[in-house]
Amino acid sequence: MQKRRFNLLLAMLLVVSVFLAACGSNKGQDEGKSNEGSSNEASEFTVAMVTDFGGIDDKSFNQSAWEGIQQFGADNNMERGDGGFDYLQSNDDTDYIPNLNKLVQRDFDLIFGVGFIIVDAIDEIAEQRPDTNFAIIDGVVEQPNVASILFKDEEAGFLAGVAAALMTESNKVGFVGGMDIPVVERFEAGFVAGVESVNPDVSVDVEYTGAFDKAELGKATANLMYASGVDIIFHAAGATGNGVFAEAKERKQADPNANVWVIGVDSDQFDEGQVGDQNVTLTSALKRVDASVVDVSELAKKGEFPGGETIVYGVKEERVGLADSRGAIPEDIDAKIQEYIEKISNGEIEVPTERKKK
Repeated sequence: MQKRRFNLLLAMLLVVSVFLAACGSNKGQDEGKSNEGSSNEASEFTVAMVTDFGGIDDKSFNQSAWEGIQQFGADNNMERGDGGFDYLQSNDDTDYIPNLNKLVQRDFDLIFGVGFIIVDAIDEIAEQRPDTNFAIIDGVVEQPNVASILFKDEEAGFLAGVAAALMTESNKVGFVGGMDIPVVERFEAGFVAGVESVNPDVSVDVEYTGAFDKAELGKATANLMYASGVDIIFHAAGATGNGVFAEAKERKQADPNANVWVIGVDSDQFDEGQVGDQNVTLTSALKRVDASVVDVSELAKKGEFPGGETIVYGVKEERVGLADSRGAIPEDIDAKIQEYIEKISNGEIEVPTERKKK
């Protein structure tokens, strides 16, 4: 009798274990289907970027690129992280290759490199990773899996020069560059040409700080310029340009009637110029890096990635221009600026890309 009871108990345990195993198996299948579905949805298209060492919050170039990626993510119901969109910060140029490799290993479909300085790193990794698509902003990499994105910085700089020449009261304006590289040289060349097209008698003080991430150098340079009589400074210096704003704001705070202005770069830097109820931002030379990042990401998502191509955006494509001055520039002067925009757009004005030889 005991043996029969034991056998019956054993049989019941066997049935229960089989039932639990089946439930576990079904649960696993259900979870597998759910995970597979979400995985496929998440991995349909992914995008990321590597900053240069100006930082993601440089209020300029890197920030604009990141805003573009975030916009693309929002438009496509993506979340930040693996399977969506993300960025990695570079503190110096030794971070470029490790950061690019990390994003490749995380299986991002399209990886942006921000800035001319990252060109060599993109070139190296793109050759090693032919199955990943890359895009370089402000540089050219001749690889079949790299899209090169350039802007007619000289056109944005030209319009900044027109605005400065029309608005200066001292007939002395300044240009503060970061590193002396082609993209910044184009800004300088355009700025000087824009000033001269309006008034050749306006002098342009040009200085380079040698860095994109040293606000203290921007502040010191701006201090010297303002002290010499310059009343408008156009900076193309990334986070270094934050120091130009800091100097202008200090002077405005000390003397609310001080005639000091800053022309921002890449993004609309109006907020950076706020000091009390006044603002020292005259306007900003815009490069719609954000919109261009969205453009290329959309092409890649549709299977039309422009690998091996160089895309150049300018005034005509409405990817460079000037930000709204919020009333800092009078309507009559703004109307004159609009005339120059039209002349550039229709080819009547061809803006130089190189500085004049001294």
